[in-house]
Amino acid sequence: MRRDVRLLGEILGQVIRESDGQDLLDDVESLRRRVIDARRHDSTDGNHHTPDGAAADDHAAALVASWPASRAEAVARAFTVYFHLANLAEEHQRIRALRARDAGAEPVRESLAAAVDSLGTAIGADARAGLLTRLEVHPVLTAHPTEARRRAITEALRRISTELDLLDSAGAGASGRAEALRRLREEIDLLWRTSALRQVAMQPLDEVRSGTAIFDETLFRLAPSVYRSLDRALLGDQSGAAPPAAPAFLRFGSWIGADRDGNPSVTADVTEQTARIQADHALRALENATTRIGRSLTIDAGLLAAHRPPGRATGPVRAQTTLVTALDAAQRAHPAVVGELVSHAAGEPFRAFLLFTARRLQATRLGPAAPVPGYASAAEFLADLRLVQRALAETGATRQAFGELQHLIWQAETFGFHLAELEVRQHSAVHAAALRELR
Repeated sequence: MRRDVRLLGEILGQVIRESDGQDLLDDVESLRRRVIDARRHDSTDGNHHTPDGAAADDHAAALVASWPASRAEAVARAFTVYFHLANLAEEHQRIRALRARDAGAEPVRESLAAAVDSLGTAIGADARAGLLTRLEVHPVLTAHPTEARRRAITEALRRISTELDLLDSAGAGASGRAEALRRLREEIDLLWRTSALRQVAMQPLDEVRSGTAIFDETLFRLAPSVYRSLDRALLGDQSGAAPPAAPAFLRFGSWIGADRDGNPSVTADVTEQTARIQADHALRALENATTRIGRSLTIDAGLLAAHRPPGRATGPVRAQTTLVTALDAAQRAHPAVVGELVSHAAGEPFRAFLLFTARRLQATRLGPAAPVPGYASAAEFLADLRLVQRALAETGATRQAFGELQHLIWQAETFGFHLAELEVRQHSAVHAAALRELR
């Protein structure tokens, strides 16, 4: 971590020198040394300064007081960027520590695998299975606009994090490391030149979009990873080749765009727009994931027929027949769209069918003007995914049935077409007034 902090700090110093001159960097370093000196003289209880510490504090305060407001602001901005980078280095160190803990054969302490083991020991496998069928975890996103970073800052830090990962990679090579360092300098330069403050105050819909950015960048991919880690703990190496051992248990809620408790800016119109924004993000994410998996599912139906598992050597496979029938019906109803998909996936019905479901997701988002009908509900979309899964499993392609396709099913079960339940909170005075009217 010290290596990363030193590297990021040196690059930031270089960026400040190049953009604003050596004198600003000198002021930043002078204040940093004085504050360190004051901390060095702190008393052991941490609540009082020694005389030398108080004097060092006074020196730091005097230095800041000697600057014009513009210089003080620039120095404060430098420290803000530095602490962003130091926090990023700390996050990377935490990841290294977690990976090191996960290097052995035993489950990591406080992990899902450790919980599964301890529950099995304490109450037995059957009782544990019963508990898992009732498991539900319901995180709720809350709005804290005074603490929210600008999305531009968050994205810049994410890109810097990616380059730090490349520097850590053993397979990067000299040229790869040189390019990662160049990109780090570029991204830190951009971070320095990006205002940390918004030009206008955040509005409720700005908070909503910040919340959906968390969904786009983290939650949508995180959910199937959580489910897979539990499934791996329960099934071991069979995870990904057998039906999941526990149901999807994550359900998200949100106050963002719905919390009207004392906030006159959150109106009924804002809440409606929030629901539409969330639905748009959920549908886009599912559409992209379905398209990606559909394009990769290049299974030759002829090979499946030639290599059916024991017990299914003759006769049609029911789910696959149902899938092909559904695809044929879609082609008759929408010959241009489905005909093009089938022609590009000749002999690959699973690919063509999933790509058609992606088109239907797009139609759900776009509305009646779309060339194919949208889905009436997330349950209807899930029914199509499970049809594909059953067909794959029946023909023996279990790793395709319960691998990435299962991740997509988990995502659809978790987020539906709405992303998160909106928890509408209202000031008690409004409820009281409504009750008075009713009475």
